[in-house]
Amino acid sequence: MNVMVLQVFVSLMLVAGSVALFVFTVRARTLEHADRLSLSPLDDDERSVTPSPPSPVATSPVRTEQS
Repeated sequence: MNVMVLQVFVSLMLVAGSVALFVFTVRARTLEHADRLSLSPLDDDERSVTPSPPSPVATSPVRTEQS
Protein backbone atom coordinates (compact mmCIF):
# COMPACT_ATOMS: atom_id res chain seq x y z
CA MET A 1 0.00 0.00 0.00
CA ASN A 2 2.95 2.38 0.61
CA VAL A 3 3.97 1.92 -2.99
CA MET A 4 0.57 3.11 -4.23
CA VAL A 5 0.76 6.27 -2.10
CA LEU A 6 4.28 6.98 -3.34
CA GLN A 7 3.25 6.33 -6.95
CA VAL A 8 0.27 8.69 -6.71
CA PHE A 9 2.44 11.35 -5.08
CA VAL A 10 5.14 11.12 -7.77
CA SER A 11 2.50 11.16 -10.52
CA LEU A 12 0.87 14.28 -9.10
CA MET A 13 4.26 15.99 -8.83
CA LEU A 14 4.97 15.18 -12.49
CA VAL A 15 1.59 16.56 -13.54
CA ALA A 16 2.10 19.70 -11.44
CA GLY A 17 5.55 20.20 -12.94
CA SER A 18 4.20 19.77 -16.45
CA VAL A 19 1.42 22.29 -15.86
CA ALA A 20 3.89 24.76 -14.33
CA LEU A 21 6.24 24.47 -17.32
CA PHE A 22 3.33 24.84 -19.73
CA VAL A 23 2.16 28.02 -17.98
CA PHE A 24 5.72 29.35 -18.02
CA THR A 25 6.02 28.67 -21.75
CA VAL A 26 2.70 30.34 -22.55
CA ARG A 27 3.54 33.43 -20.49
CA ALA A 28 6.99 33.70 -22.09
CA ARG A 29 5.32 33.49 -25.54
CA THR A 30 7.95 31.14 -26.87
CA LEU A 31 5.31 29.16 -28.73
CA GLU A 32 4.57 32.12 -31.01
CA HIS A 33 8.23 32.36 -31.94
CA ALA A 34 8.18 28.92 -33.58
CA ASP A 35 5.10 29.81 -35.61
CA ARG A 36 6.69 33.04 -36.79
CA LEU A 37 9.91 31.28 -37.78
CA SER A 38 8.07 28.63 -39.75
CA LEU A 39 6.24 31.29 -41.77
CA SER A 40 9.19 33.61 -42.38
CA PRO A 41 10.31 31.95 -45.65
CA LEU A 42 6.87 32.76 -47.07
CA ASP A 43 7.10 36.51 -46.36
CA ASP A 44 7.83 38.82 -49.24
CA ASP A 45 11.02 40.79 -49.04
CA GLU A 46 10.25 44.43 -48.38
CA ARG A 47 13.68 45.73 -49.24
CA SER A 48 14.37 46.74 -52.80
CA VAL A 49 16.93 44.69 -54.61
CA THR A 50 19.48 46.81 -56.41
CA PRO A 51 21.13 45.22 -59.42
CA SER A 52 24.79 44.53 -59.02
CA PRO A 53 27.20 46.30 -61.36
CA PRO A 54 28.18 44.23 -64.36
CA SER A 55 31.40 42.32 -64.06
CA PRO A 56 34.35 43.49 -66.20
CA VAL A 57 34.54 40.12 -67.95
CA ALA A 58 30.95 40.31 -69.13
CA THR A 59 31.34 43.86 -70.53
CA SER A 60 34.61 43.40 -72.39
CA PRO A 61 34.27 43.18 -76.16
CA VAL A 62 34.58 39.78 -77.69
CA ARG A 63 37.49 39.45 -80.07
CA THR A 64 36.92 37.41 -83.14
CA GLU A 65 39.55 36.59 -85.68
CA GLN A 66 38.75 37.80 -89.13
CA SER A 67 40.32 36.24 -92.14
